[in-house]
Amino acid sequence: MTQVLIQSYLEHYTHLWEDEGVNYMKNSFNAEQLEEEMSNPNSVFYLIHDGQKYIGLVKLNIDSAVDSFPASTTLELERIYFIKEAAGKGFGKAAVDFVSNYAIQKHKRVVWLKAMQTSPAVEFYKKRGFEVIRETELDYIHVRSEFKKMVVMAMHV
Repeated sequence: MTQVLIQSYLEHYTHLWEDEGVNYMKNSFNAEQLEEEMSNPNSVFYLIHDGQKYIGLVKLNIDSAVDSFPASTTLELERIYFIKEAAGKGFGKAAVDFVSNYAIQKHKRVVWLKAMQTSPAVEFYKKRGFEVIRETELDYIHVRSEFKKMVVMAMHV
């Protein structure tokens, strides 16, 4: 799991940071932090395999409120990462479909996520049925100012 996280992060996100994401990866992808996240009963991780190797990862927070939507009815898609060679092959769409079906099985009515306002991912999510419900900002140190703006998106399932 750590290998997929680090590879996908290095391939897609280092340009967002003044320090190329070193501090974020050190704090977010270390064994202790990942063990803590994985032991949280409200969170689940799914590694995505293409038949030959692991190419991506999804992290969901099962009961996670957002705005006027209570935790009992919402599921957060906190992370959806893919290595670069998996891009454009339908894995992202399949992952979002999986998350939607998972949410329905958990009796959720809304799936929500955060995305960088300038990211092409925003249009991808809109095509999948997500709508922007508000704007916010990243509060991590070392994030380049032009990438601090985020959108919170939600999709009814």
